[in-house]
Amino acid sequence: MQTRTRDADPVRVLDVTSADYRRAFELFLAGTDEKPVTHARLSELVAALPRRRVLLDLGAGDGRTTAHLARSFDRTVAVEPSAAMREKLATTCPEALVLPDRLDRVRPPEPADLVHLSHVLYYVPEPEWPATATRALDWTAPGGTLLVVLQNPESPCMRMAAHFTGVRYDLAPLAERLRECHPAHDYALETLDLHYRTPHLAEAVDVAEFMVNVADLAALDPRPTRAALTAYVRQHFTRPDGGYAIGHTQDMLIVRRSPS
Repeated sequence: MQTRTRDADPVRVLDVTSADYRRAFELFLAGTDEKPVTHARLSELVAALPRRRVLLDLGAGDGRTTAHLARSFDRTVAVEPSAAMREKLATTCPEALVLPDRLDRVRPPEPADLVHLSHVLYYVPEPEWPATATRALDWTAPGGTLLVVLQNPESPCMRMAAHFTGVRYDLAPLAERLRECHPAHDYALETLDLHYRTPHLAEAVDVAEFMVNVADLAALDPRPTRAALTAYVRQHFTRPDGGYAIGHTQDMLIVRRSPS
């Protein structure tokens, strides 16, 4: 009986509590310019706020961005349903009040001058996006800012996810819906050009696997194989120098709430 190679196996569904997820996430962070670029832009947005009393980070994850933002605020509230992520969050941002509730159940203690909802809507059914964003806007203090961040639908990362899963996310319709329902606020949709780079094919494939772990992946039957993913990475992400680069452009919806 012939032993199956790993490349013949289906792409894994990575649970956020697993060692495989943590390894892929760390590989991604080690090779991407996401944190320096996004943190620099976040700092500019924070500096423009009229007040910096309370930060509310919805889906704070391991707290790296929470900690960066928290330095500018008097108080920080972080919402994170995952116990594994909360454990890291407590170490990374120990001064934060951490709430373990899901977004549809959480009750923050006070309005926030900055509400940060970054890479969370992937885990929310799209018909529920307007209600989720409206709740976040309700938690934003008058004159404060709500930030919603997702992959740009035309980024190389998102095109790869769509190729293998059919799933593509887009913040633009949400921005228009919020503008229609809440016209008193100011809206802007920005794009941040980000890239993951590595000289190693195996690491590029592991990160690509992490990137295609969209919410619907587990429901696919059959799931795409590692071999197909490897071929896609070779074809689309090989650099002239022999390394690999995966663009993961992000959209940032900026909602500045009316002062009154």
